[in-house]
Amino acid sequence: INKKMTGKKKYVSVERIKTIYLLLQNSNLKAKDMQKIIDNEDSCIKILNEALTHTSTNLSINHERLEFHGDAVLRLAASEYIQIHFPKLKVGDRSALRAQLVSDEWLAKVGNKIKIKEAMLIAPKALKDDAARETICAEGTEALIGALYECLNSVESIQDWLEPFWKIESSKILSDPHKQNAKSALQEWSQGKGFNQPIYDINEVSKQHGDVRRFYCTVKIKEDLMGEGWGSSRKKAAKEAAKEALKNLNI
Repeated sequence: INKKMTGKKKYVSVERIKTIYLLLQNSNLKAKDMQKIIDNEDSCIKILNEALTHTSTNLSINHERLEFHGDAVLRLAASEYIQIHFPKLKVGDRSALRAQLVSDEWLAKVGNKIKIKEAMLIAPKALKDDAARETICAEGTEALIGALYECLNSVESIQDWLEPFWKIESSKILSDPHKQNAKSALQEWSQGKGFNQPIYDINEVSKQHGDVRRFYCTVKIKEDLMGEGWGSSRKKAAKEAAKEALKNLNI
């Protein structure tokens, strides 16, 4: 970062500006888009700083507005990515793929990859367990998407930036769709057989945050136990139970 970028008095400190630029560099943002941010540094740094300020800090600005904006931008960019790269997919399959490409789990993966937490302002108490850290990582990534769209005013730029991450994820999903979305696969099987939807029963068996066996879940179809699973969150426990049910059904 040259002196021209950080020489003036800014909305945030010079060190904060350097941190934000380092995040963008590590995230492999396209050179032309990085230059546009540099050319409009005063407004863009303010927006990016907002996106990277978590609500837990209780500051006057926080990530929530841009996270909301980022959600809409992400879904549109993902839809166009699927249209370009997988034009022969059926509509239902497109919806299932997009759901994975915009999920909190995927957002957290991207956030961890670019080390977004290192650039975020977060109150230490908010990082109390693994689940909380993953949630903050996903929220920050989605807010960053919203901020970059406001700075660049281009869905294509967001698409170009996220495409390498989507390429890896879509390859995994399309090679084994059931493994990636076990609950949906189990529901499709159940409905295809004329049964009711699977019933999930989830119980908290441990109070320890971050415990990988904190929640226990069973899944039943027609009162028959089909599978069980454990997880550090209700969602993960249900996913593991669905996976076991698919395995037991040889699906």
